Amino acid sequence: MGFEPQGEQFAREGYAVFERALQGDLLDLLREQCAAFVAREDARMDAAGVDTLGISHRGKRYFANECQREEPALRRMLFSEVMADVCRATLGDEAYFFFDQYVVKGPEGGLPFGWHQDSGYVVGNGGPVDHAPYLTCWCPLDDATAENGTVRVLPFSEVPLSKDWILPHEGQPGTNDLVGWKGNDEGVVLEVPAGSVVAFSSRLLHTTGANRTERMRRVYLAQYTAEVMLNPGTRQLRRNAIPLVQKGEHVTRG
Repeated sequence: MGFEPQGEQFAREGYAVFERALQGDLLDLLREQCAAFVAREDARMDAAGVDTLGISHRGKRYFANECQREEPALRRMLFSEVMADVCRATLGDEAYFFFDQYVVKGPEGGLPFGWHQDSGYVVGNGGPVDHAPYLTCWCPLDDATAENGTVRVLPFSEVPLSKDWILPHEGQPGTNDLVGWKGNDEGVVLEVPAGSVVAFSSRLLHTTGANRTERMRRVYLAQYTAEVMLNPGTRQLRRNAIPLVQKGEHVTRG
């Protein structure tokens, strides 16, 4: 696919939108699997006798991680031709699948999520402080709007420091969010149709608002690295490192 404009914007500002890149069977697949992973998170909370686990809050906000390990069908999307094209346009000629999760906001008040860099969460959860920027692909399964809590971003041109540094992130009591920016910026509000891919650097500051609608706001998130990420000290693999693009070629398919 011809994604040159998106690639240029990504390099300049740290994000790009690939509108309606996921349609048909791939979008259907992501929607079909979502409810089961929300139910998995509720079951985990039931077992622990709590309503909050990490940054997941029952009925308000869910982060269901490492879904492709339990449901291999998701690899059809993660290792698809369109995701290889997105990775080539943003990361370049080398891309490894790193991590996936469903991010779901409950209806009528689903919690917002504070300003952060995804790299801030890697460091905050014990990952390497010197890791290279990686790619987050934020894929809404429903039309993403300001009203249902779509993503907002601070382009690199507005916060140049964020392009070159992983900013200090502070934990927030109550939500357990890690917050790396406390300005009152509105940012760029990205309202995009279902099936789009919002691609951004792990160094890009971004946030999401509350869901004020009567329906869940569902997102599938896929992340890719340009190089294998290892844990500090042990030098063991962090998360996943399955090659998707090598020397510009699409090498793994779902």
